[in-house]
Amino acid sequence: MRRHDDDEFHEHDRGLSHDLPVLARRRMIRLLAGAGAGAGLVALAGCTSEDTPSSAEGASSSAEGTSSSTGDCATVPEETAGPYPGDGSNGVNVLKETGVVRSDITSSFGDSAGGTAEGVPLTFTLTVVDAASGCGTPRKDAAVYVWHCDREGGYSLYTEGVTDENYLRGVQETDERGRVTFTSVFPGCYTGRWPHIHFEVYGSLRDATSATAITSTSQLALPKDVCETVYATEGYESSVDNLGRLSLESDSVFRDGHDQQLAAVEGSVEKGYRATLTIAV
Repeated sequence: MRRHDDDEFHEHDRGLSHDLPVLARRRMIRLLAGAGAGAGLVALAGCTSEDTPSSAEGASSSAEGTSSSTGDCATVPEETAGPYPGDGSNGVNVLKETGVVRSDITSSFGDSAGGTAEGVPLTFTLTVVDAASGCGTPRKDAAVYVWHCDREGGYSLYTEGVTDENYLRGVQETDERGRVTFTSVFPGCYTGRWPHIHFEVYGSLRDATSATAITSTSQLALPKDVCETVYATEGYESSVDNLGRLSLESDSVFRDGHDQQLAAVEGSVEKGYRATLTIAV
């Protein structure tokens, strides 16, 4: 079983030193919003509805740690990229490699070792919409970079044993509906963190593949009941105990409000799962 360096995790993946300035910034955003200045802020927002971007109906209301945008468009906090981004901010930069623009991220590409991540199939769709329009306008031709751990909790490019792999990482350009869909495997649960998927939103595919001008960075959370079902299957044994010691309310990232980051998930172990989340920038 691969393990993360706990000291590195706490320093980079939302330890107290990271929480305090971010929380202070969020409080300031709420104060400005209450004073009528919030409309001028660049915000990241999300909902788990599968409605088309033209309808904000059904979007969740703002929660603790979030601020509301126009209409029913609820904002969610920007989060840490963690210690394993692969975007050049902490060592290796996979975004400049040929082949990173892809929808199926289960296997490594380019000059990597050529491995394939094993696990329960997971397809997830992110819909990027414009916050200024109340989440009513899709962000066509934006780009989304995603990455997450494998079923053993390891991150390609960084974790011992998979440093020569670059699987479970990929970039796509949003379509006319603002959507990107990735084919992957269900991530495991490692010590100290709730099961999640990282993502960065860029203004264009050129920005993404040059690793410049990130618009927003956040994380998608996976529902507890689905995680428990998946982790009862072969290969996820270490995730069972790790998940049992965690909750969304105590997680270092999601504890200040996770409603707008919690994906809607449906499916089964046999047929695979499908997750959806709408985010606004």
